Amino acid sequence: MLLLEFITLVLIFTAFLCLYRVVVGPRAGGRIIAVNVIGTKTVVLLVLIGFIYDSLYFVDVALVYALFNFIMTLAVSKYLEMGRI
Repeated sequence: MLLLEFITLVLIFTAFLCLYRVVVGPRAGGRIIAVNVIGTKTVVLLVLIGFIYDSLYFVDVALVYALFNFIMTLAVSKYLEMGRI
């Protein structure tokens, strides 16, 4: 359990580093990638929580969240490139 707690703390710390990039980032592309990385780290944390509590519901929620994260990234990227969705 100690290893899983350490991994969780490292993921949360690196998510806060990405949050810094979202707030201070020089360009919109870097901000989009940072938000996508935060979403990916959230998915990994949900799967770890599901593993710790031995529940598949967290894995289902993680899959849905990953799908929303992917669609959001595509939509925002297309909006920035074309000016419309």
